[in-house]
Amino acid sequence: MARFEVKLPKMGESVAEATITSWLKSVGDTIELDEAIVEIATDKVDSEVPSEVEGTLVEVLYDNDAVVKVGETIAIIETSNKGTEIEEKSISKEVEKNADEIEKNVQEIVQSTTIEKTSASGKFFSPLVRNIATTEGISMEELETITGTGTDNRVTKNDILDYINNGRKSSVLEKKEITPKIEEPKVEKVADKAVNIETKAETKNAVATVSVNGDDEIIEMSRMGKLIAHHMVDSVQTSAHVQSFIEVDVTNIVKWRDRVKDQFLAREGEKITYTPIFMQAVAKAIKQFPMINISVAGDKIIKKKAINLGMAAALADGNLIVPVIKNADQLNLVGITRAVNDLAERARKGQLKPDEIQGGTYTVTNVGSFGSVFGTPIINQPQVAILALGAVRKVPAVIETPEGDFIGIRHKMFISHSYDHRVVNGALGGMFIKAIKETLEAWDVNAEF
Repeated sequence: MARFEVKLPKMGESVAEATITSWLKSVGDTIELDEAIVEIATDKVDSEVPSEVEGTLVEVLYDNDAVVKVGETIAIIETSNKGTEIEEKSISKEVEKNADEIEKNVQEIVQSTTIEKTSASGKFFSPLVRNIATTEGISMEELETITGTGTDNRVTKNDILDYINNGRKSSVLEKKEITPKIEEPKVEKVADKAVNIETKAETKNAVATVSVNGDDEIIEMSRMGKLIAHHMVDSVQTSAHVQSFIEVDVTNIVKWRDRVKDQFLAREGEKITYTPIFMQAVAKAIKQFPMINISVAGDKIIKKKAINLGMAAALADGNLIVPVIKNADQLNLVGITRAVNDLAERARKGQLKPDEIQGGTYTVTNVGSFGSVFGTPIINQPQVAILALGAVRKVPAVIETPEGDFIGIRHKMFISHSYDHRVVNGALGGMFIKAIKETLEAWDVNAEF
């Protein structure tokens, strides 16, 4: 009998650890080859860890909600296959081979924050916790006061987020109570205003009290829901959001798709929708206006060379996930169509890999799929812009011809562009979506694919 160590697999260049959310198998259960044994979660995506061998699960080394580093052993499977020991050694060598790379990733994360890995008292903090602490302005002294629920009383991601959302607000108020110095008022109304200012200063960070009646239902937010909520609030607090809107006549595109969709499916085995056409137009516009394809790091701008388009996809539980089409500008329409269909399908099934939702440089969301005419989407940090596609509608429109103007029925839509006004001015934001409009309206209804 041989014992096979199940290790936490590598899940992307920037992922150094994961949280065990649920064991799908118990000690004593028989395990088949490639059968999922545990569900794990990172701050990027949820996934399952399959077994690389057949056998019996004899030991589970971590409980649910434990935070585990990449490459650590999480379970032991007993197998009668003699070749397993050789395979285990081979896999161990592969893990060792990747160890330097994993350590490099961890070091990069550590260097990006001012919070040390270990406090003066010897308490260890994970890279993710230190990142959140730096972003929220939490000092090492304050971090040490947080009660940890992880292994060896380590502070987990949920611990620090709960502290920020609940405990810290009141404690910060107590520590930083503002008592403005008010000069002796000459007019009574001025004194009233000063008192109001003081009251607002004291209650600025107060948590709103929500009354719950007997018939109300209290629903716990999902892990992903909490992450999305935190990410959205952080984005609004980081970027100066402004929007530009433009109406696009997509009649030629509608006619072209109606003409080729059956032929496209027969030849390529893929359904052609409007989304790949729009994504191709966005990639073309980014090449024309590369300063949309940037990120902000302090007082520096990072201009991205790769054009990696994120496409927001709705999940069955109502949440959203943003898989990424890498190097979208290098794909033709057939290639983008395959990528869009594949990522959307696997997003709905929860089968995306961590690498497939990382590295986006610009995001597109299709609010029109829910019937919305336009929207004002929140920027997906650390990007600086996001595009919302409205519903395609038949509308009466003025059509200009050499013989004069007349009213006709056209297919039109609005596209909405949210961008970070710290680094993208109105001219650039407006010219970018105008370029997309011109590409879409110039579509050749007789074009081949």
